[in-house]
Amino acid sequence: MPRWLPRAMILALALVGLFQLGSWAFHQLTGLLINILIAFFAALAIEPAVSRMASRGMRRGLATFLVFIGLLIAIAGFITLLGSMLAGQIIKIVEDFPDYLDSVINWINAHFNTDLKRVDVQEGLLRSDWLRSYVQNSATGVLDVSAQVLGGLFQLLTITLFSFYFAADGPRLRRALCSVLPPARQAEVLRAWEIAVDKTGGYLYSRGLMALISGVAHYVLLEFLDVPYAPVLAVWVGLVSQFIPTIGTYLAGALPMLIAFTVDPWYALWVLVFVVVYQQFENYVLQPKLTAKTVDIHPAVAFGSVIAGTALLGAVGALIAIPAVATLQAFLGAYVKRYDVTDDPRVQGHRERGRGASVVTRVRSLLEGRRGVDAGEPGPQSGSGSGPGEGSTPS
Repeated sequence: MPRWLPRAMILALALVGLFQLGSWAFHQLTGLLINILIAFFAALAIEPAVSRMASRGMRRGLATFLVFIGLLIAIAGFITLLGSMLAGQIIKIVEDFPDYLDSVINWINAHFNTDLKRVDVQEGLLRSDWLRSYVQNSATGVLDVSAQVLGGLFQLLTITLFSFYFAADGPRLRRALCSVLPPARQAEVLRAWEIAVDKTGGYLYSRGLMALISGVAHYVLLEFLDVPYAPVLAVWVGLVSQFIPTIGTYLAGALPMLIAFTVDPWYALWVLVFVVVYQQFENYVLQPKLTAKTVDIHPAVAFGSVIAGTALLGAVGALIAIPAVATLQAFLGAYVKRYDVTDDPRVQGHRERGRGASVVTRVRSLLEGRRGVDAGEPGPQSGSGSGPGEGSTPS
């Protein structure tokens, strides 16, 4: 056995063990890494406001704290107002449920010649196996829901703390990162950081603008239908549909439909139709244009990046995909060498003039020559008295 073989085997086993250990650690820390990624982009989003306040003499820690307090007050006020409104509407639905049930029973009796009564329907529902199994499943799922709520609160706290540290200690973090790099690389890192701040801010600006447009459109509809709490519902639809990816549209449309149902069941149907139609308009007309202008990427690239981000990281990937791709595109664009494009009609999608006609002419001449040969006529290459047998000398 060669002397190097045992060492090579030990080294290979050690490398395999280190790879397995690293893979296990990565899978265990995936949740934490995703939270840090979300916190980093959140810090980039509030970086302009914090830097502006710090440039006026305020400490970055205090400026970051004031920004977070403002966001917390706005979110808490909105949730409180929305919660009180939702609680009042749920109480109203429960109180008016017998009247709704009577109207449905009367409509069924009138159209299907039945003799249903509300008491019989209520007793049938209370004694049904479906309701009993639903109550049992709900009782057993309370602990699971509580655990998910606590996990979500802990995750939110983690993201908040990391984003606060990233925003408050941004200069120190950049200095620590640049201290291990040569001067040329330091300039590239700082440029990438600045581009990321600009693109993330542009993405949030586009989302905020789309939320404003969506809120105004839904407010006009709800006010026209005389649905109560139209301003709050409009703000709910605008924020939830834009800042919660994938399922935000369905969550945003469910609440206005529920409130409209308390006024008139047909109003809920109108709200559903409007939400579906507006969502198509936003996806295919409004969102591509605003995203392309604020984030400066092609609409197809933006759409593909959202799909790729969803496939990789789920809802988090869909939320941060566009600013991440825009940052990468802008950063690479500074290093990709570009050349002047030649003045060729094919660049604009047009064919050169005369090229198509020359091909058609050649095909036509060949066909005519073939017909002449078949009819016994001299071809286009043979002329009268030009053959070598008639005294002509070949060139």
